Amino acid sequence: MKRVRVLVLSGLFVTVFIGLKQSDSINTFVEYAQIHNVQAAASTPYLPDISSAAMAVWEGAKKLQLDRREVLLEQIRQEAAKRNVAPINATIDRVWKAIPGYNGLEVDVEQSLFLSEHQQDNGKPKIVMKEVAPAIGLEQLGAQPIYKGNPNKPMVAFMINVAWGNEYLDKMLDVMEKEKVHATFFFDGSWLKDNIPVAKKIKEKGHELSNHAYSHKDMSTLGRSQAALEITKTEQLLQKELGVQNKLFAPPSGDFNQQTVEVAHDLKLKTILWTLDTVDWRRPAPQTIVRKVQTKVEPGSLILMHPTSSSSEALQQMIQVIKSKGLHLGTVSEVISPNRVPEVESTKQ
Repeated sequence: MKRVRVLVLSGLFVTVFIGLKQSDSINTFVEYAQIHNVQAAASTPYLPDISSAAMAVWEGAKKLQLDRREVLLEQIRQEAAKRNVAPINATIDRVWKAIPGYNGLEVDVEQSLFLSEHQQDNGKPKIVMKEVAPAIGLEQLGAQPIYKGNPNKPMVAFMINVAWGNEYLDKMLDVMEKEKVHATFFFDGSWLKDNIPVAKKIKEKGHELSNHAYSHKDMSTLGRSQAALEITKTEQLLQKELGVQNKLFAPPSGDFNQQTVEVAHDLKLKTILWTLDTVDWRRPAPQTIVRKVQTKVEPGSLILMHPTSSSSEALQQMIQVIKSKGLHLGTVSEVISPNRVPEVESTKQ
């Protein structure tokens, strides 16, 4: 009888450790052990009561799991203390007006703990990061013009105002496609009405399409209803002809007043100006533009240009200079959004 008891207990402990190894959790293991115990009892008439031994092993395994959980949790919290970055609120600057906010970054403790407990090895915990929105975003600032993105965001944008001339557009599109760069094109409505196929081509290349009023008037000289009409006529073309749900408005020649900004805001559009002007309409030498960008570009810059000979010749070098400074190129909407860049900051590590 003693020999039978020893054999049964030995078999139980083997079952315990096999079950523990194959189980994803203690509860699954307990069910496994209980089933095995019932089956063993049915096939062994003189089996002694061994439930207390099984419970002792289960309690020990459960304690080991809880101990490991506490160790992992402490390690994750230590990583959080090192990695967490506070979000930055949007604010109104005396010179630059509305400055977008920038998402913070923090360790997702719950998700990190879950993945760490279920990973195959017992090495370092699996750390998952998540973005945290600022308490104040652009929407909370009201009707304010935007000249730049957040200076902590390493991204810049080309804003290309199109009101006349098509001869340099193809070259600019080819350069940006080669360099895998997207820009924001602000269309004058009267130009857009006559150039829908060209605009569709720009859209197909993945660029952002936005509003540059309709007839290139100085917006500050217009009454409220006239200003609204200039914007809505182009907005209707963008929606009807191109299927664009636009969020931006760039006033022609950069001319605007507070009424202009308020009218755009009432139409759910943000008024966009620029940080850095290529002044390409004066036909400067391409290298002059490149040097200007190299000297003055910074995180958050919105770079104004037009489809001109000067900008089309300077564009590739401009892109290379910007990239060499560790800056990403995106659309205006991407630059002024609070989303962090690069994307890898928010992935599992």
